[in-house]
Amino acid sequence: MQVETMPNFLEKRAFLTPERTAIFFNEETVSFKELYDRSYQTAGRLQKLGIQNGQYVGVLLKNHVDTVVILFALQLLGVKAVILNIRLTTTELSWQLNDSKAASLIMEDEFLEIKREVEIPVITKDQLFVTTPEIPVIQKEINLADVCTIMYTSGTTGNPKGVLQTYGNHWWSAAGSALNLGYNESDRWLCSVPLFHISGFSILMRSVIYGMPVILHESFEAEKTINDIKSKQATIMSVVGTMLFRIVNTLKDPQLPNHFRCFLLGGGPAPLPLLEACLAKKLPVFQSYGMTETSSQIVTLAPEYSITKLGSAGKPLFPSQLKVLLDNGEIAPPNKAGEIVVKGPNVTTGYLFRPDATKEKFNDGWFYTGDIGLLDEEGFLYVLDRRSDLIISGGENIYPAEIESVLLSHPDIDDAGVTGIKDETWGQVPVAFIVRKEGARVTEIQLKQFCLEHLAKYKVPKSFQFADILPRNAAKKLLRRKLREWVNEGRYSE
Repeated sequence: MQVETMPNFLEKRAFLTPERTAIFFNEETVSFKELYDRSYQTAGRLQKLGIQNGQYVGVLLKNHVDTVVILFALQLLGVKAVILNIRLTTTELSWQLNDSKAASLIMEDEFLEIKREVEIPVITKDQLFVTTPEIPVIQKEINLADVCTIMYTSGTTGNPKGVLQTYGNHWWSAAGSALNLGYNESDRWLCSVPLFHISGFSILMRSVIYGMPVILHESFEAEKTINDIKSKQATIMSVVGTMLFRIVNTLKDPQLPNHFRCFLLGGGPAPLPLLEACLAKKLPVFQSYGMTETSSQIVTLAPEYSITKLGSAGKPLFPSQLKVLLDNGEIAPPNKAGEIVVKGPNVTTGYLFRPDATKEKFNDGWFYTGDIGLLDEEGFLYVLDRRSDLIISGGENIYPAEIESVLLSHPDIDDAGVTGIKDETWGQVPVAFIVRKEGARVTEIQLKQFCLEHLAKYKVPKSFQFADILPRNAAKKLLRRKLREWVNEGRYSE
Protein backbone atom coordinates (compact mmCIF):
# COMPACT_ATOMS: atom_id res chain seq x y z
CA MET A 1 0.00 0.00 0.00
CA GLN A 2 1.33 3.44 -0.93
CA VAL A 3 2.13 5.62 2.07
CA GLU A 4 0.98 9.21 1.64
CA THR A 5 3.28 11.72 3.32
CA MET A 6 3.38 15.50 3.61
CA PRO A 7 5.68 18.04 5.23
CA ASN A 8 4.83 18.81 8.86
CA PHE A 9 1.89 21.22 8.59
CA LEU A 10 3.14 23.98 10.91
CA GLU A 11 6.76 23.84 9.74
CA LYS A 12 5.66 24.09 6.11
CA ARG A 13 3.28 26.99 6.83
CA ALA A 14 5.97 28.89 8.77
CA PHE A 15 8.28 28.46 5.76
CA LEU A 16 5.66 29.56 3.20
CA THR A 17 4.22 32.63 4.93
CA PRO A 18 6.32 33.37 8.05
CA GLU A 19 5.13 36.96 8.55
CA ARG A 20 1.42 36.27 8.18
CA THR A 21 -0.64 36.42 11.38
CA ALA A 22 -1.53 33.02 12.80
CA ILE A 23 -3.33 33.99 16.02
CA PHE A 24 -5.05 37.04 17.45
CA PHE A 25 -5.53 36.44 21.19
CA ASN A 26 -6.76 39.35 23.32
CA GLU A 27 -4.18 42.07 22.54
CA GLU A 28 -1.52 39.59 21.39
CA THR A 29 -0.71 38.92 17.73
CA VAL A 30 1.37 35.87 16.78
CA SER A 31 2.82 35.27 13.29
CA PHE A 32 3.26 31.79 11.82
CA LYS A 33 7.04 32.07 12.32
CA GLU A 34 6.52 33.05 15.97
CA LEU A 35 4.02 30.21 16.42
CA TYR A 36 6.53 27.75 14.96
CA ASP A 37 9.41 29.08 17.11
CA ARG A 38 7.32 28.91 20.29
CA SER A 39 6.03 25.43 19.40
CA TYR A 40 9.61 24.28 18.64
CA GLN A 41 10.85 25.56 22.03
CA THR A 42 7.87 23.92 23.75
CA ALA A 43 8.58 20.66 21.94
CA GLY A 44 12.12 20.82 23.37
CA ARG A 45 10.70 21.35 26.87
CA LEU A 46 8.23 18.50 26.50
CA GLN A 47 10.98 16.20 25.25
CA LYS A 48 13.12 17.18 28.27
CA LEU A 49 10.18 16.24 30.53
CA GLY A 50 9.99 12.76 28.99
CA ILE A 51 7.36 13.17 26.24
CA GLN A 52 8.28 10.90 23.33
CA ASN A 53 7.27 10.28 19.74
CA GLY A 54 4.36 7.84 19.38
CA GLN A 55 2.99 8.29 22.91
CA TYR A 56 -0.60 9.13 23.77
CA VAL A 57 -0.54 12.27 25.93
CA GLY A 58 -3.55 13.83 27.65
CA VAL A 59 -4.17 17.56 27.11
CA LEU A 60 -6.48 19.38 29.54
CA LEU A 61 -6.28 23.03 28.53
CA LYS A 62 -8.50 26.08 28.06
CA ASN A 63 -8.79 28.30 24.98
CA HIS A 64 -5.49 30.22 25.08
CA VAL A 65 -2.58 30.95 22.76
CA ASP A 66 -0.46 28.65 25.00
CA THR A 67 -2.83 25.78 24.17
CA VAL A 68 -2.28 26.35 20.44
CA VAL A 69 1.50 26.29 21.01
CA ILE A 70 1.34 23.05 23.06
CA LEU A 71 -0.92 21.27 20.55
CA PHE A 72 1.42 22.09 17.66
CA ALA A 73 4.48 21.20 19.78
CA LEU A 74 2.99 17.72 20.21
CA GLN A 75 2.54 17.47 16.43
CA LEU A 76 6.18 18.49 15.90
CA LEU A 77 7.22 15.61 18.19
CA GLY A 78 4.85 13.10 16.57
CA VAL A 79 2.85 12.66 19.79
CA LYS A 80 -0.83 11.65 19.70
CA ALA A 81 -2.79 14.26 21.68
CA VAL A 82 -5.70 12.93 23.75
CA ILE A 83 -7.67 16.20 23.90
CA LEU A 84 -9.84 16.26 27.02
CA ASN A 85 -12.99 18.24 27.80
CA ILE A 86 -12.23 20.63 30.70
CA ARG A 87 -15.89 20.52 31.76
CA LEU A 88 -15.75 16.87 32.79
CA THR A 89 -15.47 15.63 36.35
CA THR A 90 -12.27 14.15 37.77
CA THR A 91 -13.86 10.68 37.58
CA GLU A 92 -14.69 11.10 33.89
CA LEU A 93 -11.22 12.49 33.06
CA SER A 94 -9.42 9.73 34.99
CA TRP A 95 -11.42 7.13 33.09
CA GLN A 96 -10.49 8.61 29.69
CA LEU A 97 -6.79 8.92 30.59
CA ASN A 98 -6.75 5.32 31.73
CA ASP A 99 -8.68 4.10 28.69
CA SER A 100 -6.34 5.88 26.26
CA LYS A 101 -3.23 4.54 28.03
CA ALA A 102 -1.96 8.13 28.19
CA ALA A 103 1.71 8.31 29.18
CA SER A 104 1.27 11.70 30.85
CA LEU A 105 -1.07 14.69 31.19
CA ILE A 106 -0.43 18.34 30.27
CA MET A 107 -2.84 20.63 32.11
CA GLU A 108 -3.74 24.06 33.42
CA ASP A 109 -2.15 24.88 36.78
CA GLU A 110 -5.49 25.36 38.55
CA PHE A 111 -6.85 21.85 37.81
CA LEU A 112 -5.37 20.56 41.07
CA GLU A 113 -8.05 17.98 41.79
CA ILE A 114 -7.26 15.87 38.72
CA LYS A 115 -3.53 16.10 39.52
CA ARG A 116 -4.19 14.41 42.85
CA GLU A 117 -6.32 11.68 41.29
CA VAL A 118 -4.28 10.43 38.31
CA GLU A 119 -1.41 7.99 38.57
CA ILE A 120 0.48 9.17 35.47
CA PRO A 121 3.03 12.03 35.38
CA VAL A 122 1.36 15.45 35.25
CA ILE A 123 2.96 18.48 33.61
CA THR A 124 1.39 21.83 34.53
CA LYS A 125 1.75 24.85 32.25
CA ASP A 126 3.84 26.65 34.87
CA GLN A 127 6.20 23.70 35.10
CA LEU A 128 6.37 23.33 31.31
CA PHE A 129 7.27 26.92 30.52
CA VAL A 130 10.04 27.20 33.15
CA THR A 131 11.74 24.02 31.90
CA THR A 132 14.97 24.61 29.96
CA PRO A 133 14.37 23.16 26.48
CA GLU A 134 16.63 20.64 24.77
CA ILE A 135 16.91 20.31 20.99
CA PRO A 136 13.75 18.44 19.98
CA VAL A 137 13.60 15.61 17.43
CA ILE A 138 11.10 17.06 14.96
CA GLN A 139 8.87 15.03 12.66
CA LYS A 140 9.60 16.94 9.47
CA GLU A 141 7.36 14.61 7.48
CA ILE A 142 4.00 13.23 8.49
CA ASN A 143 2.18 10.15 7.29
CA LEU A 144 -1.45 11.08 6.55
CA ALA A 145 -2.55 7.73 8.01
CA ASP A 146 -0.92 8.49 11.38
CA VAL A 147 -3.12 9.47 14.31
CA CYS A 148 -2.88 13.16 15.18
CA THR A 149 -5.57 13.53 17.86
CA ILE A 150 -8.01 11.51 19.93
CA MET A 151 -11.26 13.00 21.21
CA TYR A 152 -13.74 11.10 23.33
CA THR A 153 -17.36 10.92 22.33
CA SER A 154 -20.16 9.49 24.46
CA GLY A 155 -21.67 6.21 23.35
CA THR A 156 -25.37 5.46 23.40
CA THR A 157 -24.53 2.74 25.91
CA GLY A 158 -21.67 2.35 28.33
CA ASN A 159 -18.52 4.43 28.43
CA PRO A 160 -17.32 7.02 25.89
CA LYS A 161 -15.05 5.97 23.02
CA GLY A 162 -11.83 7.59 21.84
CA VAL A 163 -12.25 8.72 18.23
CA LEU A 164 -9.06 8.40 16.17
CA GLN A 165 -8.41 11.46 14.00
CA THR A 166 -5.55 11.13 11.53
CA TYR A 167 -3.54 13.88 9.85
CA GLY A 168 -5.33 12.83 6.66
CA ASN A 169 -8.72 13.28 8.33
CA HIS A 170 -7.81 16.86 9.31
CA TRP A 171 -6.25 17.60 5.89
CA TRP A 172 -9.30 16.44 3.95
CA SER A 173 -11.69 18.17 6.37
CA ALA A 174 -9.88 21.47 5.72
CA ALA A 175 -9.80 20.82 1.97
CA GLY A 176 -13.51 19.96 1.87
CA SER A 177 -14.42 23.10 3.82
CA ALA A 178 -12.35 25.33 1.51
CA LEU A 179 -13.92 23.79 -1.60
CA ASN A 180 -17.38 24.48 -0.19
CA LEU A 181 -17.05 27.90 1.47
CA GLY A 182 -14.22 29.07 -0.75
CA TYR A 183 -11.11 30.66 0.71
CA ASN A 184 -10.14 34.32 0.46
CA GLU A 185 -6.73 35.78 1.32
CA SER A 186 -8.54 38.14 3.69
CA ASP A 187 -10.31 35.35 5.63
CA ARG A 188 -10.06 35.35 9.41
CA TRP A 189 -11.89 32.69 11.42
CA LEU A 190 -13.25 33.70 14.83
CA CYS A 191 -13.02 30.80 17.28
CA SER A 192 -14.82 30.94 20.62
CA VAL A 193 -15.91 27.29 20.52
CA PRO A 194 -13.68 25.09 22.72
CA LEU A 195 -10.38 23.86 21.25
CA PHE A 196 -11.10 20.52 22.98
CA HIS A 197 -14.06 20.08 20.60
CA ILE A 198 -13.49 19.12 16.98
CA SER A 199 -15.29 22.34 16.00
CA GLY A 200 -12.53 24.39 17.63
CA PHE A 201 -9.53 22.19 16.88
CA SER A 202 -10.45 21.94 13.19
CA ILE A 203 -10.15 25.75 12.95
CA LEU A 204 -6.50 25.50 14.09
CA MET A 205 -5.83 22.89 11.42
CA ARG A 206 -7.48 25.03 8.74
CA SER A 207 -5.35 27.94 9.92
CA VAL A 208 -2.00 26.25 9.21
CA ILE A 209 -3.25 24.55 6.03
CA TYR A 210 -4.74 27.74 4.54
CA GLY A 211 -2.33 30.24 6.10
CA MET A 212 -5.29 31.96 7.76
CA PRO A 213 -5.41 33.94 11.01
CA VAL A 214 -7.56 32.67 13.89
CA ILE A 215 -9.16 35.19 16.23
CA LEU A 216 -9.16 33.11 19.42
CA HIS A 217 -11.50 33.87 22.32
CA GLU A 218 -11.22 32.26 25.76
CA SER A 219 -14.99 31.76 25.82
CA PHE A 220 -18.06 33.02 24.03
CA GLU A 221 -19.35 36.52 24.75
CA ALA A 222 -21.85 37.99 22.29
CA GLU A 223 -20.69 41.59 22.68
CA LYS A 224 -17.00 40.74 22.35
CA THR A 225 -17.84 38.62 19.30
CA ILE A 226 -19.61 41.50 17.55
CA ASN A 227 -16.80 43.93 18.44
CA ASP A 228 -14.09 41.58 17.10
CA ILE A 229 -16.01 40.87 13.91
CA LYS A 230 -15.85 44.62 13.34
CA SER A 231 -12.40 45.57 14.73
CA LYS A 232 -10.42 42.42 13.85
CA GLN A 233 -12.14 41.94 10.49
CA ALA A 234 -13.43 38.42 11.19
CA THR A 235 -14.98 36.86 8.08
CA ILE A 236 -16.19 33.45 9.34
CA MET A 237 -17.27 32.15 12.73
CA SER A 238 -18.22 28.67 13.94
CA VAL A 239 -21.27 28.70 16.21
CA VAL A 240 -23.90 26.49 17.81
CA GLY A 241 -27.55 27.58 18.08
CA THR A 242 -27.29 29.13 21.56
CA MET A 243 -24.37 31.35 20.47
CA LEU A 244 -26.19 32.50 17.36
CA PHE A 245 -29.33 33.20 19.40
CA ARG A 246 -27.34 35.52 21.70
CA ILE A 247 -25.61 37.27 18.79
CA VAL A 248 -28.99 37.99 17.13
CA ASN A 249 -30.36 39.39 20.39
CA THR A 250 -27.25 41.48 21.13
CA LEU A 251 -26.65 42.95 17.68
CA LYS A 252 -28.00 46.52 17.68
CA ASP A 253 -26.93 47.36 14.10
CA PRO A 254 -29.20 46.44 11.18
CA GLN A 255 -26.52 43.97 10.01
CA LEU A 256 -22.85 43.03 10.37
CA PRO A 257 -20.12 44.68 8.21
CA ASN A 258 -19.87 43.56 4.58
CA HIS A 259 -16.51 41.82 5.13
CA PHE A 260 -18.23 39.20 7.32
CA ARG A 261 -18.97 36.17 5.13
CA CYS A 262 -20.87 33.69 7.28
CA PHE A 263 -21.66 31.89 10.50
CA LEU A 264 -20.99 28.16 10.17
CA LEU A 265 -23.70 26.62 12.32
CA GLY A 266 -23.30 23.14 13.81
CA GLY A 267 -24.28 21.30 16.98
CA GLY A 268 -27.64 19.91 15.90
CA PRO A 269 -30.64 21.01 13.83
CA ALA A 270 -31.35 24.75 14.17
CA PRO A 271 -34.85 25.93 14.99
CA LEU A 272 -36.46 27.61 11.98
CA PRO A 273 -37.40 30.79 13.94
CA LEU A 274 -33.69 31.34 14.69
CA LEU A 275 -32.74 31.01 11.02
CA GLU A 276 -35.56 33.39 10.07
CA ALA A 277 -34.38 35.93 12.68
CA CYS A 278 -30.89 35.73 11.14
CA LEU A 279 -32.40 36.28 7.72
CA ALA A 280 -34.21 39.40 9.00
CA LYS A 281 -30.91 40.85 10.26
CA LYS A 282 -29.10 39.80 7.08
CA LEU A 283 -26.81 37.46 9.02
CA PRO A 284 -25.50 34.83 6.59
CA VAL A 285 -25.83 31.40 8.21
CA PHE A 286 -24.75 28.11 6.65
CA GLN A 287 -26.02 25.09 8.49
CA SER A 288 -23.66 22.15 8.70
CA TYR A 289 -23.72 18.58 9.90
CA GLY A 290 -20.77 16.78 11.37
CA MET A 291 -19.39 15.01 14.40
CA THR A 292 -16.16 14.05 16.13
CA GLU A 293 -15.99 10.99 13.86
CA THR A 294 -16.03 13.13 10.69
CA SER A 295 -13.35 15.60 11.90
CA SER A 296 -15.87 18.48 11.91
CA GLN A 297 -18.44 19.19 9.16
CA ILE A 298 -19.08 16.58 6.48
CA VAL A 299 -22.25 18.21 5.10
CA THR A 300 -22.62 21.97 4.66
CA LEU A 301 -25.11 24.18 2.88
CA ALA A 302 -23.46 26.03 0.01
CA PRO A 303 -23.87 29.83 0.26
CA GLU A 304 -26.25 30.18 -2.70
CA TYR A 305 -28.82 27.85 -1.06
CA SER A 306 -28.91 29.52 2.35
CA ILE A 307 -32.40 30.96 1.68
CA THR A 308 -34.03 28.50 -0.74
CA LYS A 309 -33.04 25.50 1.40
CA LEU A 310 -33.51 27.11 4.80
CA GLY A 311 -33.29 24.38 7.47
CA SER A 312 -31.17 22.03 5.38
CA ALA A 313 -27.63 21.00 6.39
CA GLY A 314 -26.77 20.93 2.68
CA LYS A 315 -24.85 18.42 0.59
CA PRO A 316 -21.72 16.39 1.44
CA LEU A 317 -18.40 18.19 1.05
CA PHE A 318 -16.51 17.49 -2.17
CA PRO A 319 -14.34 14.59 -0.87
CA SER A 320 -17.23 12.97 1.04
CA GLN A 321 -20.27 10.79 0.31
CA LEU A 322 -23.61 10.35 2.06
CA LYS A 323 -26.67 8.15 1.82
CA VAL A 324 -29.78 7.56 3.88
CA LEU A 325 -30.68 3.93 4.58
CA LEU A 326 -33.98 2.38 5.61
CA ASP A 327 -34.13 -0.25 8.39
CA ASN A 328 -33.91 -3.01 5.77
CA GLY A 329 -30.62 -1.61 4.47
CA GLU A 330 -32.06 -0.23 1.25
CA ILE A 331 -31.45 3.35 0.10
CA ALA A 332 -34.30 5.60 1.22
CA PRO A 333 -36.31 7.32 -1.53
CA PRO A 334 -36.42 11.15 -1.48
CA ASN A 335 -38.11 12.68 1.58
CA LYS A 336 -38.18 9.34 3.44
CA ALA A 337 -36.39 9.28 6.80
CA GLY A 338 -33.65 6.79 7.59
CA GLU A 339 -30.18 6.46 9.09
CA ILE A 340 -27.50 8.84 7.82
CA VAL A 341 -24.46 6.91 6.56
CA VAL A 342 -21.26 8.67 5.46
CA LYS A 343 -17.94 7.92 3.81
CA GLY A 344 -14.85 9.97 3.02
CA PRO A 345 -11.20 10.65 3.80
CA ASN A 346 -12.23 12.95 6.66
CA VAL A 347 -14.05 10.08 8.44
CA THR A 348 -12.30 8.40 11.37
CA THR A 349 -10.54 5.09 10.89
CA GLY A 350 -12.18 3.87 14.11
CA TYR A 351 -12.13 3.96 17.90
CA LEU A 352 -9.05 3.72 20.09
CA PHE A 353 -8.53 0.15 21.39
CA ARG A 354 -12.16 -0.71 20.42
CA PRO A 355 -12.08 -3.07 17.41
CA ASP A 356 -15.59 -4.35 18.19
CA ALA A 357 -17.10 -0.84 18.29
CA THR A 358 -15.24 0.04 15.09
CA LYS A 359 -16.54 -3.07 13.34
CA GLU A 360 -20.08 -2.35 14.51
CA LYS A 361 -20.06 1.20 13.09
CA PHE A 362 -18.44 0.50 9.70
CA ASN A 363 -19.59 -1.50 6.72
CA ASP A 364 -17.64 -1.50 3.44
CA GLY A 365 -16.01 1.82 4.34
CA TRP A 366 -19.33 3.47 5.23
CA PHE A 367 -19.76 4.92 8.73
CA TYR A 368 -23.19 4.41 10.30
CA THR A 369 -23.89 7.59 12.28
CA GLY A 370 -27.06 6.46 14.09
CA ASP A 371 -28.53 9.87 13.19
CA ILE A 372 -31.86 10.19 11.43
CA GLY A 373 -32.35 12.35 8.36
CA LEU A 374 -33.79 12.55 4.87
CA LEU A 375 -32.63 13.72 1.46
CA ASP A 376 -34.93 15.80 -0.71
CA GLU A 377 -35.28 15.30 -4.50
CA GLU A 378 -32.16 17.41 -5.10
CA GLY A 379 -29.99 15.58 -2.57
CA PHE A 380 -30.10 18.15 0.24
CA LEU A 381 -29.87 16.64 3.71
CA TYR A 382 -32.33 17.50 6.45
CA VAL A 383 -31.23 16.20 9.85
CA LEU A 384 -34.28 15.17 11.84
CA ASP A 385 -32.72 13.77 14.99
CA ARG A 386 -29.19 13.54 16.27
CA ARG A 387 -29.42 9.93 17.44
CA SER A 388 -32.93 9.45 18.71
CA ASP A 389 -32.02 9.51 22.40
CA LEU A 390 -29.31 12.13 22.18
CA ILE A 391 -29.76 15.43 23.99
CA ILE A 392 -27.86 18.38 22.48
CA SER A 393 -27.48 21.15 25.02
CA GLY A 394 -25.62 24.27 23.91
CA GLY A 395 -23.75 22.21 21.32
CA GLU A 396 -22.69 19.58 23.89
CA ASN A 397 -23.75 15.98 23.31
CA ILE A 398 -25.45 14.38 26.32
CA TYR A 399 -26.35 10.71 26.34
CA PRO A 400 -29.17 9.69 28.71
CA ALA A 401 -27.52 6.31 29.45
CA GLU A 402 -24.56 8.00 31.12
CA ILE A 403 -26.79 10.04 33.45
CA GLU A 404 -29.01 7.01 34.16
CA SER A 405 -26.03 4.88 35.21
CA VAL A 406 -25.02 7.56 37.74
CA LEU A 407 -28.58 7.84 39.10
CA LEU A 408 -28.91 4.06 39.36
CA SER A 409 -25.79 3.95 41.54
CA HIS A 410 -27.67 5.97 44.19
CA PRO A 411 -28.75 3.66 47.06
CA ASP A 412 -32.29 5.12 47.18
CA ILE A 413 -33.09 4.76 43.48
CA ASP A 414 -34.81 1.71 42.03
CA ASP A 415 -35.10 2.88 38.41
CA ALA A 416 -34.16 5.94 36.35
CA GLY A 417 -34.85 7.26 32.87
CA VAL A 418 -33.60 10.43 31.20
CA THR A 419 -34.83 12.39 28.20
CA GLY A 420 -34.46 15.91 26.86
CA ILE A 421 -36.89 18.83 26.92
CA LYS A 422 -36.77 21.96 24.80
CA ASP A 423 -35.03 24.93 26.37
CA GLU A 424 -35.00 28.47 25.02
CA THR A 425 -31.37 29.10 25.98
CA TRP A 426 -29.67 25.73 25.46
CA GLY A 427 -31.85 24.11 22.80
CA GLN A 428 -32.39 21.09 25.06
CA VAL A 429 -31.72 20.14 28.67
CA PRO A 430 -31.97 16.72 30.35
CA VAL A 431 -34.77 15.79 32.75
CA ALA A 432 -34.88 12.62 34.83
CA PHE A 433 -37.75 10.32 35.79
CA ILE A 434 -37.05 8.47 39.03
CA VAL A 435 -38.54 5.44 40.81
CA ARG A 436 -37.50 5.50 44.47
CA LYS A 437 -36.88 2.34 46.45
CA GLU A 438 -39.65 1.41 48.86
CA GLY A 439 -39.56 3.69 51.89
CA ALA A 440 -36.85 5.94 50.41
CA ARG A 441 -37.35 9.69 50.73
CA VAL A 442 -34.52 11.04 48.56
CA THR A 443 -35.30 14.58 47.33
CA GLU A 444 -34.69 16.47 44.10
CA ILE A 445 -32.09 18.69 45.83
CA GLN A 446 -30.19 15.63 47.10
CA LEU A 447 -30.26 14.02 43.65
CA LYS A 448 -29.02 17.20 41.98
CA GLN A 449 -26.10 17.37 44.45
CA PHE A 450 -25.35 13.67 43.88
CA CYS A 451 -25.25 14.21 40.11
CA LEU A 452 -22.99 17.28 40.46
CA GLU A 453 -20.44 15.05 42.22
CA HIS A 454 -20.38 12.52 39.37
CA LEU A 455 -21.23 14.42 36.18
CA ALA A 456 -20.22 17.57 34.34
CA LYS A 457 -22.63 20.37 35.26
CA TYR A 458 -24.24 20.53 31.81
CA LYS A 459 -25.22 16.85 32.11
CA VAL A 460 -27.07 17.28 35.42
CA PRO A 461 -30.86 17.01 34.90
CA LYS A 462 -32.76 20.28 35.13
CA SER A 463 -35.57 18.51 36.95
CA PHE A 464 -36.29 15.18 38.66
CA GLN A 465 -39.78 13.73 38.36
CA PHE A 466 -40.85 10.86 40.63
CA ALA A 467 -42.90 7.97 39.19
CA ASP A 468 -44.18 4.59 40.39
CA ILE A 469 -42.88 2.73 37.34
CA LEU A 470 -40.99 3.57 34.14
CA PRO A 471 -42.01 2.38 30.65
CA ARG A 472 -40.07 -0.72 29.60
CA ASN A 473 -40.63 -3.33 26.90
CA ALA A 474 -40.83 -7.11 27.31
CA ALA A 475 -37.04 -7.32 27.27
CA LYS A 476 -37.00 -4.71 30.06
CA LYS A 477 -35.40 -2.12 27.79
CA LEU A 478 -36.25 1.43 28.81
CA LEU A 479 -38.54 3.10 26.28
CA ARG A 480 -37.18 6.64 26.19
CA ARG A 481 -39.62 7.59 23.44
CA LYS A 482 -42.37 7.00 26.04
CA LEU A 483 -40.58 9.39 28.40
CA ARG A 484 -40.66 11.97 25.62
CA GLU A 485 -44.40 11.30 25.28
CA TRP A 486 -44.77 11.85 29.04
CA VAL A 487 -43.11 15.25 28.61
CA ASN A 488 -45.41 16.11 25.69
CA GLU A 489 -48.47 14.96 27.66
CA GLY A 490 -47.54 17.24 30.55
CA ARG A 491 -46.50 14.53 32.99
CA TYR A 492 -43.33 16.54 33.37
CA SER A 493 -43.82 19.79 35.26
CA GLU A 494 -41.41 22.72 35.72
